[in-house]
Amino acid sequence: MANAKLDTLDYKILKMLSSGAAIHQRIQKLYSMGVVRGSITLIDPSSVGFDTCAYVGIFLNDSSKYDEVIAHLKEMPEVVECYITTGKYDMFVKLYAKNNDHLLHLIHDKFLTMGLGRTETLITFKEVFKRQIPVED
Repeated sequence: MANAKLDTLDYKILKMLSSGAAIHQRIQKLYSMGVVRGSITLIDPSSVGFDTCAYVGIFLNDSSKYDEVIAHLKEMPEVVECYITTGKYDMFVKLYAKNNDHLLHLIHDKFLTMGLGRTETLITFKEVFKRQIPVED
């Protein structure tokens, strides 16, 4: 890496990073303002044995059960995202399962025991891209 070709943007980034305390203070300010909510290391699910990604639309029988269902979903490590939505579904979740049998177990033995009306599941074949929202001045 000693012979790396750096462009002007690389040098700008390095200059900002080398200002240590100042950049740390600005980042902390962004956290405090709620602009930055965190930073995470993303693990490739298939590299740790989770080969099936699915989205599950949830229909509730009783709209007063949101908090109870959310509490159950939070206990399921396979559920990585959960949203309360408008439209067709009451809630929408993203989850990872080891395979289709594991997904079936999650739906039949976990989701349906929460007293849900029903669910609709979409299995993904491949994540094509994922990105952050654009940030403009």
